Amino acid sequence: MGTGDWNDGMNRVGREGRGESVWLGFFLVDIIDAFVPLCEHRGDRARAARYSAYRAELAAALNDAGWDGAWYRRAYYDDGTPLGSKASDECRIDAIAQAWAVISGVAPPERAAQALDAANTMLVSERHRLIRLLTPAFVTSSHDPGYIKGYVAGVRENGGQYTHGACWLVQAMAEVGRHERAATLLDMLTPVSHALTREAADRYKLEPYVVAADIYGEPPHEGRGGWSWYTGSAGWLYRVALETILGFHVERGDTIVLRPRVPAAWPGYRVTYRTSAGSVYEIEVTNPTRRAADIASVDVDGHAVESRDTAVRIPIVSDGRAHRVTVVLA
Repeated sequence: MGTGDWNDGMNRVGREGRGESVWLGFFLVDIIDAFVPLCEHRGDRARAARYSAYRAELAAALNDAGWDGAWYRRAYYDDGTPLGSKASDECRIDAIAQAWAVISGVAPPERAAQALDAANTMLVSERHRLIRLLTPAFVTSSHDPGYIKGYVAGVRENGGQYTHGACWLVQAMAEVGRHERAATLLDMLTPVSHALTREAADRYKLEPYVVAADIYGEPPHEGRGGWSWYTGSAGWLYRVALETILGFHVERGDTIVLRPRVPAAWPGYRVTYRTSAGSVYEIEVTNPTRRAADIASVDVDGHAVESRDTAVRIPIVSDGRAHRVTVVLA
């Protein structure tokens, strides 16, 4: 854990060098999974084998000491006390540990479901349309997690919505097939949703057309926006909407991958993609039966393309021309 992993406000959890970050373990697994194929492509099989072996050990440890019984822990203090546990007086559950347990593929299906259920129940406020980073906030805990405890309860990382991390929870929901819930949570994160009524706008007190880094999560400021024009959170909100929900991704610069994870009620959507070579791909996804579970058919420039139930791969042609892609869900 050191003096902070993703959450630099937890800068005293592992300052003596013995504390461990459970979240960082999930993140490292994801990095290894992306890096091993690069090693293999370069012919470095010894490194690939070494990394794969470490990944297996790490995943086992995360499912052992990282599991708290109904969700995943966030970290361990230098003295071995767990953080993000049902035994914790404050910060019993943390959103990014649950999200990355799923995103990394470490959580078995049953545990992934439990972790997301816990996050949905304990961290999401339907009334104020926010997703807390953790709960309860740090106030009187005997352990000192760091400067995060200096924030007022519910402000920024200390029990408020930290939008960057909230985006990952939306991604996790979508990746396990909870498409309806993922879309609902994504809508919560959209800034305009906080200004649909005068009452909501007066509570939010920020511009409803830019993304806020945080939204306060505890009374008397619950629902008030914090730091607006936050590009890091805006970037992740855009990526989760485009890549996770709409399922559009460019792989290796030469292939479009489409894996829609949209709600059944959506009639469809369009994506326009322009390559650096000047080619334009006009992609239309339709959902005529309002099922949206699988891809029924794919057509590229009048020619049928094979799909694999939930995804399709389309080679990018750098010819400077326009190409039309039609995808039908069923």
